[in-house]
Amino acid sequence: MHDISLRFRPGRFTALVGANGSGKSSLMRCLIGLAAPEAGRVLLDGRPLASQTRRQIARRLAYLPQSSICPDHLTVGELVELAGFARTGLFGTVRAADREGYREALRTVGLAGKAARQLSRLSGGERQRAFIALALAQDTPVLLMDEPVNHLDLKYQYAVLDLLRDLVTGQGKTLVVVLHDLNLALAYADDAVLLKQGRVLAQGPARQVLDARAVAEGFGIAADLRDLGGRRLCLPKGAQMIGMP
Repeated sequence: MHDISLRFRPGRFTALVGANGSGKSSLMRCLIGLAAPEAGRVLLDGRPLASQTRRQIARRLAYLPQSSICPDHLTVGELVELAGFARTGLFGTVRAADREGYREALRTVGLAGKAARQLSRLSGGERQRAFIALALAQDTPVLLMDEPVNHLDLKYQYAVLDLLRDLVTGQGKTLVVVLHDLNLALAYADDAVLLKQGRVLAQGPARQVLDARAVAEGFGIAADLRDLGGRRLCLPKGAQMIGMP
């Protein structure tokens, strides 16, 4: 990462976009404290992230990595209950209100009937939805998600992003989400950060950042950006690759 200066506005849905290797996941790791910036600081609620404990961070920020690993013998319900660690500690008592929040998270991702099923018996898409439910059940004001919908069926891609959009508009949560699909970013994000080779090419309102020139520079492909039915669509021009024969 090089000379990055970003501020994620509270109560906004920000999409991190860019080609593979542009630095999206590396930036995410810095934002949650799993990697330290070579210079500068990461602030959460105006305080240096490095000065806060993991429990303190977990009460303010939930993170869904690109791939998640946990013991296969855990059930879906047991996985989601891990969200309570930030509030109660590992051996704390789970309140009735907490359990209802866990059930609601499972209903949201379409796994309400599979709380007793072991993770090893789920499909790849179902496992991903279970981990999304874990992040939602943590009930933090800030959510960071690295490619949350990449392995989901189309129905659940939109269901999850509809939910995330509602968390912003209805509850004022702050979301930073890595998305590969520019049309999903245009449909759901308030703001966008376009990365290339560890640098920020552009940042600001998604419709302003993601224009034809930015797509060409960031992804190396020609595209038209058009409005249809109140939505902005990115339409790549087939094999017309920028800078290639």
